[in-house]
Amino acid sequence: MDTFLDFTWYNIIQFLFVLTVLVYIHEWGHYWVARRNNVRVEVFSIGFGPEIYGWTNEAGTRWKISAIPLGGYVKMLGQSDLPEDGEEGESLSEEDKPFSFQNKTLAQRSAIVVAGPLANFILAAVLFSGLIVTVGTPRHYAGVGNVQGNSAAAEAGFEVGDRIVDINGETVTWFSDLVRIVSASPSVSLKITVLRGESERTLIATPKPVTRTAEGGGITEIGLLGVRFDPEQAEYERHAPWTAAWMGVRQTAELTTNLLSYLGEMITGQRGAEDLGGPLRIAQLTGQMARSGFDDLIFFMAALSVNLGLINLFPIPLLDGGHLMFFAAEAIRGRPLGARAQEYGFRFGLILVLILMVFATWNDLVHLRVIEFFTDLLT
Repeated sequence: MDTFLDFTWYNIIQFLFVLTVLVYIHEWGHYWVARRNNVRVEVFSIGFGPEIYGWTNEAGTRWKISAIPLGGYVKMLGQSDLPEDGEEGESLSEEDKPFSFQNKTLAQRSAIVVAGPLANFILAAVLFSGLIVTVGTPRHYAGVGNVQGNSAAAEAGFEVGDRIVDINGETVTWFSDLVRIVSASPSVSLKITVLRGESERTLIATPKPVTRTAEGGGITEIGLLGVRFDPEQAEYERHAPWTAAWMGVRQTAELTTNLLSYLGEMITGQRGAEDLGGPLRIAQLTGQMARSGFDDLIFFMAALSVNLGLINLFPIPLLDGGHLMFFAAEAIRGRPLGARAQEYGFRFGLILVLILMVFATWNDLVHLRVIEFFTDLLT
């Protein structure tokens, strides 16, 4: 296990690079839709705190890089719940009101808010598609990467690293070929030729019958050998841009579904929260991915972009999802929630976000063995 002693400036620089790109894209989504709806954007900031460098464009937006590079924001005319803005509202002139965020329709405000997370999902799909075009998707050979205990494969003597080349006289190249033949042969003795090292061996295996629900809803019986593919035994297949675009969208959707499923398991207690990581662990993983190669770093960036988009849609005041929750209440009531209700909501959201950050950081410290390190120094 890596410790915080392995935590280098390389990790930090790579983390800040990835975070800056993801935050910029997220805030650009808000900015772009706001400008399309004729909302005046006063500030577009990468980072928080004092300005280090900035300029003002023709539309009057102050673009700036701030001292604390751990996020960012756009401040639109009429908003008062953003960092560095402690006022409860702005007294707008009649000239300014048409350009105010609060003066826009509910649909326009909702579109502006949802545009940030949507931009992150689009970025993820674009990055995934780019990898599929340039690197390709793995197509796994019929290699054995894992043998399950008490399975037909274990009883037949399969070993990790074996390469299946023939089943009952039928040539087998891909793992999908293996699945097709074995699935259709429950309780049928199969003569399987494997390549082990430089020599071929013949093994006899009888796939165990397992019942599965068919696509039509009925019950069917299939054979199960009990092996998993070897990720090292694969070739990468590149796809045309239009195919890659669809595959990138599908991969983004699948990752989003998996994250929601993981969260549901944590909430219901089926899975522990020790895997919940904060900025330290993300920085550590970013450095590891960067060392593994540019492709791995891009894949990790895409996955983080999905995470950022999804988290911002959580119905927590202070996040984009919290704004959408207030807008939903406004749609139901026919008027916005009272100022006090919104104030309490944002205070609750701030407390909740801080608690989650502290919890995730504590997990990071445990994972990186910081507590253990200092305990050993004092004993």
